[in-house]
Amino acid sequence: MSENPQQPQSPQPPDQPQQPGPPQPEQAPAYGSPQPGQPYPNQPAPGQPQPGPGYGPPHSPGAPYQPQPLTPSDERMWAIFAQLGPVLLSFIAPLVIWLLFRDRSRFVDQEAKESLNFQITLVFVHIAALIITLVTFGFGSIVYLAFIAALVFMILAAVENNKGAPYRYPVNIRLIK
Repeated sequence: MSENPQQPQSPQPPDQPQQPGPPQPEQAPAYGSPQPGQPYPNQPAPGQPQPGPGYGPPHSPGAPYQPQPLTPSDERMWAIFAQLGPVLLSFIAPLVIWLLFRDRSRFVDQEAKESLNFQITLVFVHIAALIITLVTFGFGSIVYLAFIAALVFMILAAVENNKGAPYRYPVNIRLIK
């Protein structure tokens, strides 16, 4: 045998005793295989919870899309945004929330529709208040105090939604059912 460590040694038959020589380097694991004691990539470590349905690889082509339901805390959060978002964005906030989350949560669907219907009702009230103000040469502007009541109703709705309870506005034209 050669004493040169650069040259590989030929394997010896099992019936012959081993001859002393330079130590053999350990074989590295094949590419992509885990190191000893390490889990496979993209797999939970031993003893860790296994992913449930819908959290694994993407669904197969042709399978229908199933949106993941919202957690109770997310439901409350989006319902509150649907109630208070109109302070800045009018009817746009509840409309966007309703369109995005109506399939994922029955509670958010119900509350966003309720808020959207209330905002549509407020648009009608705003048009009526404008007409009354123009006809009475500004004296009818007292009608705009109704918008303070609307703000109070939106805050009450957000408080109830934060508790996880639905809220029905006392004055609401329900166009979207």
